[in-house]
Order: sequence, then structure tokens, then C-alpha cells
Amino acid sequence: MTTEQPPPPSQPLRVAAAQACPEPGDLTANIATAAAMVCEAGDAGARVVVFPEKFLTGYEPDLIRADPKRCAVQAAGDDRLDPLLEACRETSTVAIVGTAVHDAGQLYVSALVLGTDGTWLSRYDKQLLFSTEQEIYCPGAQGLSLDIDGWRLGLGICYDSGFPEHARAAALDGCHAYLVGALFSIGNGYHESRMWFPSRAFDNTMYTVLANHVGSTGGWSTCGGSAVWDPTGRLVVEAGPDERELVVADLDPDRLRRARADHTMLNDVHGLTAGPRQRLALDGRPA
Repeated sequence: MTTEQPPPPSQPLRVAAAQACPEPGDLTANIATAAAMVCEAGDAGARVVVFPEKFLTGYEPDLIRADPKRCAVQAAGDDRLDPLLEACRETSTVAIVGTAVHDAGQLYVSALVLGTDGTWLSRYDKQLLFSTEQEIYCPGAQGLSLDIDGWRLGLGICYDSGFPEHARAAALDGCHAYLVGALFSIGNGYHESRMWFPSRAFDNTMYTVLANHVGSTGGWSTCGGSAVWDPTGRLVVEAGPDERELVVADLDPDRLRRARADHTMLNDVHGLTAGPRQRLALDGRPA
């Protein structure tokens, strides 16, 4: 099902993807790091900055489950966020910040949306939980799209991006870009991310943005490589594998328009429905 499509953006949108190594379960320290990186992003002219999955808490499932009041952000209100909210206000930057959230006795893997007015505007909860997360966290109930300066941005968290349907839902909601905070690890993680993100970009002719961890968190050794891909799946900018870094890119409306004119899959899929379908058995058994 589609919604009314927004008009195409007319001006570039500068976005940043932040990567750093969080302190295990130390919200105060990680909030300070995030606030400093919001300021860096603001100095670089970024309008939006994306942080990795559960950056404010560290990945740290055991710590979070054992002491959620200390090690997770409290949905009912959490004064520890104040330095980060103030950094957003001072720099007029929107921050998409990964964290575990404790809400009415339940835990969620979330992305907080922090606005330029210094307030917590909304939150997206990860819909597609990895197998080891399912016994700890609740899945999110709905997607989230943000309208910023004429651009519509869809949010995802890590494993969400491995499912074509998740990014497609954002695209069908009119999104021009798909922003994801993640944890990809050394080993298969880099290869996996380089399969998923260009594919999500090209299939939906939209920009994709990845913010990944560096260092170790929650028992995972991570691979960095935060990056931006254009609407044809081509790499625009990429961070290194192991250093704290901020990568910045301009989402270009002309590049988006040309991609959607040249590759019309997103427009044409609107006519595809689950209509009558033949089923054929090839092994002699009834279909």
C-alpha cells in the first residue's frame, strides 16, 4: 500500500554518519561522545547526523538486561540526554541516535529522533530483531519516516536493512533516503553491508546511509566502514575500518531525479499486485 508521494526535493541535504567505539553501559560517557560528534557534524554543515545501533548504551545485551534503569534510556524521561539535546539545539542539527530504550518494563532497540529545538521528537523501534535479540527486546510495531527540508527519510536499524521489504516500505511511503544505524562485525559484516546497502539503494532508487561501530562492543569486534550510497547503488563516501570518524555527503536532488528517470522500477512496482497465480507441481504430487 502506498501513501501520497511528496514532491521531489529541490535542494541538497547534507547528512553525516558517525562512527566511534562506545563505553559499555556508560550512557553519560557515550552521550558526551555523541554530543561532541553532533557539534562536529554541525561544523561540517550537516543537517542530519546518524549514529550506530545502540551507540548510547553500547550493544551490551547482558548489561542492559541486568540493569535497564541504569544502562538503557528511560522512555518516560531521561535527563542524561540533556547534553546531546543541547548540542542539537546549538548546531541546528537533527540527530538519529541508536540506544536501548526501557519503556514500561519492556526493552527496545531504538533510534531516537532529536530535533533542532533540543527536544526528543520521536523514536523508531527496530522491527526485525536478530535471533539473539528476540529473548531480550520487543519488536517495533511500525516504521518511521521523517520530513526534513523537502527530503523524506526512512529509518532502519541494522538487521532491518537485510530485508528488501523494509527499505521498500520506506520507498513506497515516499522516502528519498534510508538511514540506518547498525552493528556490522569483522568477518562477514563488511561483505554483508556491501551487499545490502547498494541493493536497497538501487532497488528503490534512493540514497542509503550506514552508521556503524568501530572497536568492540557487546562481544562483537566491529568493522566500521560507515558510508553513503547514491540512488543507483554507487558508493559516495566511506569511513575507515577502525577509527572514530564522521563521513559527510550531500544528498543531491538532481542525482535522485536522474536515477528515478533512468531506472523506473519503483514507479512500475505500484502496478504489481498479488493477483491470480498459477501453481505448478513438478514432482507428480498435487500442487
